[in-house]
Amino acid sequence: MAKIKNLMFDLGGVLLNIDYNKTADAFKKLGVLHFDGLYSQHEANHLFESLETGNISEEDFYSTMQQYCETGTNVQQIQTAWNAMLLDFRVDSLKYLDGLKEKYNLFLLSNTNSIHHTAFTKLLQQKTGQQSLDSYFIKTYFSHEIFIRKPYPDTYKRVVEDAKINAEETLFIDDSINNIEGAKEAGLQVYHLLTGEKIENMEL
Repeated sequence: MAKIKNLMFDLGGVLLNIDYNKTADAFKKLGVLHFDGLYSQHEANHLFESLETGNISEEDFYSTMQQYCETGTNVQQIQTAWNAMLLDFRVDSLKYLDGLKEKYNLFLLSNTNSIHHTAFTKLLQQKTGQQSLDSYFIKTYFSHEIFIRKPYPDTYKRVVEDAKINAEETLFIDDSINNIEGAKEAGLQVYHLLTGEKIENMEL
Protein backbone atom coordinates (compact mmCIF):
# COMPACT_ATOMS: atom_id res chain seq x y z
CA MET A 1 0.00 0.00 0.00
CA ALA A 2 1.37 3.40 -1.01
CA LYS A 3 2.37 5.94 1.62
CA ILE A 4 -0.38 8.47 2.25
CA LYS A 5 0.52 11.99 1.14
CA ASN A 6 -2.96 13.46 0.70
CA LEU A 7 -6.07 13.52 2.87
CA MET A 8 -9.46 14.15 1.29
CA PHE A 9 -12.36 14.86 3.64
CA ASP A 10 -16.11 14.79 3.34
CA LEU A 11 -17.92 17.68 5.07
CA GLY A 12 -21.27 16.59 6.54
CA GLY A 13 -20.89 14.02 9.31
CA VAL A 14 -17.12 14.56 9.32
CA LEU A 15 -16.49 18.26 9.95
CA LEU A 16 -20.07 19.50 10.16
CA ASN A 17 -22.71 17.83 12.30
CA ILE A 18 -25.74 16.85 10.23
CA ASP A 19 -29.16 15.51 11.15
CA TYR A 20 -31.15 14.49 8.07
CA ASN A 21 -34.16 13.73 10.26
CA LYS A 22 -34.57 17.41 11.11
CA THR A 23 -35.03 18.29 7.45
CA ALA A 24 -37.29 15.28 6.87
CA ASP A 25 -39.45 16.25 9.86
CA ALA A 26 -39.57 19.90 8.76
CA PHE A 27 -40.76 18.97 5.27
CA LYS A 28 -43.32 16.55 6.66
CA LYS A 29 -44.79 19.48 8.60
CA LEU A 30 -45.03 21.30 5.26
CA GLY A 31 -46.99 18.39 3.81
CA VAL A 32 -44.21 16.34 2.17
CA LEU A 33 -45.05 13.07 3.90
CA HIS A 34 -42.80 10.95 1.66
CA PHE A 35 -39.69 13.14 1.95
CA ASP A 36 -37.51 10.17 3.00
CA GLY A 37 -38.15 8.70 -0.43
CA LEU A 38 -36.92 11.87 -2.11
CA TYR A 39 -33.71 12.51 -0.18
CA SER A 40 -31.54 10.87 2.47
CA GLN A 41 -27.89 10.41 3.39
CA HIS A 42 -27.67 7.51 0.98
CA GLU A 43 -29.59 8.66 -2.08
CA ALA A 44 -31.25 11.59 -3.79
CA ASN A 45 -33.94 11.70 -6.44
CA HIS A 46 -33.49 13.61 -9.70
CA LEU A 47 -34.48 16.97 -8.22
CA PHE A 48 -31.98 16.84 -5.36
CA GLU A 49 -29.25 15.32 -7.50
CA SER A 50 -29.76 18.15 -10.01
CA LEU A 51 -29.47 20.70 -7.19
CA GLU A 52 -26.31 19.06 -5.87
CA THR A 53 -24.70 19.01 -9.31
CA GLY A 54 -25.58 22.62 -10.08
CA ASN A 55 -27.95 21.67 -12.90
CA ILE A 56 -30.95 23.58 -11.61
CA SER A 57 -31.22 26.99 -9.99
CA GLU A 58 -32.29 27.65 -6.41
CA GLU A 59 -35.48 29.21 -7.82
CA ASP A 60 -36.32 26.04 -9.79
CA PHE A 61 -35.70 23.94 -6.69
CA TYR A 62 -38.00 26.06 -4.57
CA SER A 63 -40.78 26.14 -7.16
CA THR A 64 -40.61 22.35 -7.61
CA MET A 65 -40.66 21.76 -3.86
CA GLN A 66 -43.71 24.02 -3.58
CA GLN A 67 -45.55 21.47 -5.71
CA TYR A 68 -44.81 18.79 -3.07
CA CYS A 69 -45.74 21.05 -0.15
CA GLU A 70 -49.10 22.21 1.13
CA THR A 71 -50.66 25.03 -0.87
CA GLY A 72 -49.39 28.40 0.31
CA THR A 73 -45.95 27.21 1.44
CA ASN A 74 -43.46 29.99 0.72
CA VAL A 75 -39.80 29.97 -0.31
CA GLN A 76 -38.56 30.96 3.16
CA GLN A 77 -40.34 27.99 4.74
CA ILE A 78 -38.76 25.62 2.22
CA GLN A 79 -35.32 27.13 2.72
CA THR A 80 -35.63 26.83 6.50
CA ALA A 81 -36.73 23.19 6.20
CA TRP A 82 -33.94 22.35 3.76
CA ASN A 83 -31.30 23.96 6.00
CA ALA A 84 -32.63 22.33 9.18
CA MET A 85 -30.22 19.41 8.81
CA LEU A 86 -27.19 21.71 9.21
CA LEU A 87 -26.35 21.74 12.92
CA ASP A 88 -22.89 23.05 13.86
CA PHE A 89 -19.22 22.65 13.04
CA ARG A 90 -16.93 20.31 14.92
CA VAL A 91 -14.50 22.99 16.03
CA ASP A 92 -11.99 20.52 17.49
CA SER A 93 -11.94 18.66 14.18
CA LEU A 94 -11.33 21.89 12.26
CA LYS A 95 -8.47 22.80 14.62
CA TYR A 96 -7.02 19.33 14.10
CA LEU A 97 -6.75 20.05 10.38
CA ASP A 98 -4.17 22.77 11.09
CA GLY A 99 -1.81 20.18 12.55
CA LEU A 100 -2.38 17.77 9.68
CA LYS A 101 -1.30 20.44 7.17
CA GLU A 102 2.28 19.98 8.31
CA LYS A 103 2.33 16.37 7.10
CA TYR A 104 -0.33 16.03 4.40
CA ASN A 105 -1.95 17.87 1.52
CA LEU A 106 -5.56 18.49 2.57
CA PHE A 107 -8.61 18.57 0.28
CA LEU A 108 -12.37 18.68 0.77
CA LEU A 109 -14.91 16.84 -1.40
CA SER A 110 -18.55 17.41 -0.49
CA ASN A 111 -21.94 16.67 -1.98
CA THR A 112 -23.73 19.94 -1.32
CA ASN A 113 -25.65 22.72 -3.04
CA SER A 114 -25.66 26.50 -3.26
CA ILE A 115 -28.37 26.88 -0.59
CA HIS A 116 -26.49 24.80 1.97
CA HIS A 117 -23.17 26.35 0.95
CA THR A 118 -24.46 29.80 1.88
CA ALA A 119 -25.92 28.52 5.15
CA PHE A 120 -22.91 26.55 6.40
CA THR A 121 -20.49 29.30 5.41
CA LYS A 122 -22.45 31.64 7.68
CA LEU A 123 -22.30 29.01 10.43
CA LEU A 124 -18.54 28.72 9.97
CA GLN A 125 -18.04 32.48 10.18
CA GLN A 126 -20.09 32.68 13.37
CA LYS A 127 -18.35 29.71 14.98
CA THR A 128 -14.71 30.22 13.95
CA GLY A 129 -14.31 33.66 12.41
CA GLN A 130 -13.00 32.04 9.23
CA GLN A 131 -14.56 33.44 6.06
CA SER A 132 -14.75 30.09 4.27
CA LEU A 133 -13.61 26.48 4.39
CA ASP A 134 -10.91 27.35 1.84
CA SER A 135 -8.62 28.40 4.69
CA TYR A 136 -8.34 24.80 5.87
CA PHE A 137 -7.58 23.11 2.56
CA ILE A 138 -5.38 23.35 -0.51
CA LYS A 139 -8.63 23.18 -2.47
CA THR A 140 -12.30 22.56 -1.76
CA TYR A 141 -14.49 20.63 -4.20
CA PHE A 142 -18.25 21.12 -3.89
CA SER A 143 -20.52 19.01 -6.08
CA HIS A 144 -22.66 21.96 -7.23
CA GLU A 145 -19.51 23.75 -8.43
CA ILE A 146 -17.85 20.79 -10.19
CA PHE A 147 -21.18 19.49 -11.61
CA ILE A 148 -20.67 15.91 -10.45
CA ARG A 149 -21.25 14.20 -7.12
CA LYS A 150 -20.26 11.23 -5.01
CA PRO A 151 -20.45 8.24 -5.07
CA TYR A 152 -19.70 8.04 -8.79
CA PRO A 153 -16.06 6.93 -9.30
CA ASP A 154 -15.59 9.58 -12.02
CA THR A 155 -16.09 12.25 -9.36
CA TYR A 156 -13.03 11.15 -7.42
CA LYS A 157 -11.00 10.67 -10.59
CA ARG A 158 -11.80 14.19 -11.72
CA VAL A 159 -10.81 15.66 -8.36
CA VAL A 160 -7.57 13.67 -8.24
CA GLU A 161 -6.71 14.84 -11.75
CA ASP A 162 -7.52 18.47 -10.98
CA ALA A 163 -5.55 18.37 -7.72
CA LYS A 164 -2.59 16.77 -9.53
CA ILE A 165 -2.26 14.04 -6.90
CA ASN A 166 -2.08 10.24 -7.06
CA ALA A 167 -5.18 8.29 -6.06
CA GLU A 168 -3.20 5.53 -4.38
CA GLU A 169 -1.43 8.12 -2.17
CA THR A 170 -4.72 9.67 -1.11
CA LEU A 171 -6.85 8.71 1.90
CA PHE A 172 -10.53 9.59 1.51
CA ILE A 173 -12.56 10.00 4.72
CA ASP A 174 -16.37 9.91 4.63
CA ASP A 175 -19.24 8.82 6.87
CA SER A 176 -21.28 7.29 4.01
CA ILE A 177 -20.45 3.74 2.95
CA ASN A 178 -21.74 4.45 -0.58
CA ASN A 179 -19.20 7.24 -0.98
CA ILE A 180 -16.47 5.06 0.50
CA GLU A 181 -17.18 2.32 -2.07
CA GLY A 182 -17.09 4.84 -4.92
CA ALA A 183 -13.73 6.19 -3.77
CA LYS A 184 -12.34 2.68 -3.41
CA GLU A 185 -13.43 1.88 -6.95
CA ALA A 186 -11.59 5.00 -8.13
CA GLY A 187 -8.36 3.73 -6.54
CA LEU A 188 -8.20 5.83 -3.39
CA GLN A 189 -7.40 4.52 0.06
CA VAL A 190 -10.46 4.95 2.28
CA TYR A 191 -11.57 5.36 5.88
CA HIS A 192 -15.24 4.99 6.85
CA LEU A 193 -15.89 7.36 9.74
CA LEU A 194 -18.54 5.74 11.93
CA THR A 195 -21.26 7.50 13.91
CA GLY A 196 -19.75 9.13 17.00
CA GLU A 197 -16.22 8.90 15.64
CA LYS A 198 -14.11 12.07 15.19
CA ILE A 199 -11.17 12.60 12.84
CA GLU A 200 -8.97 13.81 15.70
CA ASN A 201 -9.20 10.32 17.21
CA MET A 202 -8.15 8.52 14.01
CA GLU A 203 -4.76 6.87 13.73
CA LEU A 204 -3.00 8.42 10.77
